[in-house]
Amino acid sequence: MPTLRRRLRAGPDREAALAQYRQRAGIYDLELALFEPLRERAIARLALQPGEVVLDVGCGTGLSLARLRQGTGAGGRVVGIEQSPEMLALARERVRQGHWRNVSLRCAPVEAARLAGQADAALFHFTHDILRRPEALDHVLHHLRPGARVVATGLKWAGAWTALANLLVLPAALHSVTSLEGLDRPWSRLAERLGPLEVETLWLDAVYIASGRVRGG
Repeated sequence: MPTLRRRLRAGPDREAALAQYRQRAGIYDLELALFEPLRERAIARLALQPGEVVLDVGCGTGLSLARLRQGTGAGGRVVGIEQSPEMLALARERVRQGHWRNVSLRCAPVEAARLAGQADAALFHFTHDILRRPEALDHVLHHLRPGARVVATGLKWAGAWTALANLLVLPAALHSVTSLEGLDRPWSRLAERLGPLEVETLWLDAVYIASGRVRGG
């Protein structure tokens, strides 16, 4: 696993991420339980409509799939992308148990995922490593229509006025990402591609929800 100094400076490490989530897959849902209100809030920001197509980027064990499917309805489609086979196996089981015929999953790094057409929305929930990889963002945005809604959420360094919150952010981030680069503004590379984002910070400035639209809509 990369040292703290390297994680502060270097970009995401795919092999380290695969090893990290291989170990976490079995307890991931429990670990993320505290953040479920944030997930609900982020998905609400997508303002999904029946019949739409939404990408769940870095879908993990599929915790967002049911809510995304509820938003798009039976006539819509949800596409989950996840590079960890162990995490995606649990997502597939969730889909199987739910009999969700309009949910499809891709086991691949985001930048290499096979996607067809252009979706109406994309969710990045606790996917810091993905948000810091330009090639991953470019691939996702290439498969979003003009005007598509994009929402990203996750941990961030708290500002000076709540700096003590970073005593909680640091161990949580070390447990879940391979790079701390950009953790002060995790959405910055997304903003470069979408234009101005609406950013809301919560929980003592330690988490964020950033939302915007693909240019041209």
